[in-house]
Order: sequence, then structure tokens, then C-alpha cells
Amino acid sequence: MATVSSSQLVSVGDYLAGELVSQTKHEFLGGVIYAMAGGRNVHNLISTNITGSLHANLRGKPCQPYNSDTKIRIHLSTHVRFYYPDVSVISDPNSPDDSFQDQPALVVEVLSRSTRRTDEGEKKDAYLTIPSLKVYLLVKQEAPVVTVYRRDEQGGFVREVYEGMETVLSLPEIETELPLTEIYEGVKFSPEPDVELR
Repeated sequence: MATVSSSQLVSVGDYLAGELVSQTKHEFLGGVIYAMAGGRNVHNLISTNITGSLHANLRGKPCQPYNSDTKIRIHLSTHVRFYYPDVSVISDPNSPDDSFQDQPALVVEVLSRSTRRTDEGEKKDAYLTIPSLKVYLLVKQEAPVVTVYRRDEQGGFVREVYEGMETVLSLPEIETELPLTEIYEGVKFSPEPDVELR
């Protein structure tokens, strides 16, 4: 990653104001902004399936799912980040006037060739610092496989892997479950192309 001088850094206020009018979404890492690429159809289908399933299953419960237009703010020790996860579930929402959320209970990223390293690396490490976060899901596109990072009683995270269309992912942390048949409904599995899209 290239070094950026302090004079080139964007303030949080300017970033948030810019996102309200921008036609392109950007992630914010300590004053540096990065444009987000568009997603392949299968990526968008999986994200929509998860959002729809959570919306139906959480109706009347204290948690609310949000789609990929919702930013999550993360306070790290040295800087602030804003990411747009593919899906998030919020139990203690910010003001309706805000354009971001601070306290996700669950975050979902749908993996792809171009984002896998970041989603499994720096994004995961950042998300797991959020005190409210209980579950982080990494969902494969090319096979019915979901990796779960679940907070344990000691405050750390335990990694679990769920495979196969017959599998049901239990999420007692938000009082629901996610069958993999619902996550992957309508998906025709095939290897990802070499083109780097989400």
C-alpha cells in the first residue's frame, strides 16, 4: 500500500459528506479512501439471499439486518475505518440521521477472488475489534461453504466451518438460523473467473 502524506488525508467529516452524494461507494482507512468495485451477479444474489432470509427470520426481534449500502465505523487504536460489509445485523442502531452504524452484532462478507485476502485478513482483524460484534461470516461463492468467527465466553473468537447444502447455520447470538439452502438459493456453482470482480 502506498504511503500517503498527511496533507492528502481526508477527514471523516469530508468522507461522510462525500459518500452522501457520490455515485461510487468508498471505504475509508485512516484518512485514505478506496473506491469499491462492482460485484458479479452471483455475489449480489448470495448477498441478497442472506439479507432476505435474515429480514424474514428477524421480524419482530430486536435485531435488524442491513444491506451493503450500510457503512460500519470501526475505531482502531491509531485510526478510524469505514467498511461496507455485504450484510450486517444491528441490535443497537445509530440515529436514523446517521449514514453509518457503530455496533453490529453480525457482519457478513461474501468472498471473491479480488476481496478474499482482505476479507480474511485486515477486514477480519478490524471487525473483530468491535466490542458489539458476536459473529463474522465469510461466505464462499463457488461452493456451499461458510466460515464463522464466533465470540466465545472469554471474549475471543472461535473459527468454525459449515459445508454442504443440507447444513443449517445456527445463530443463537441473534436468535435465528441460516440454512445454506437459503444462502445459496438460485446459485449455480462454478469456478470463479480470473477477472478480478467481487
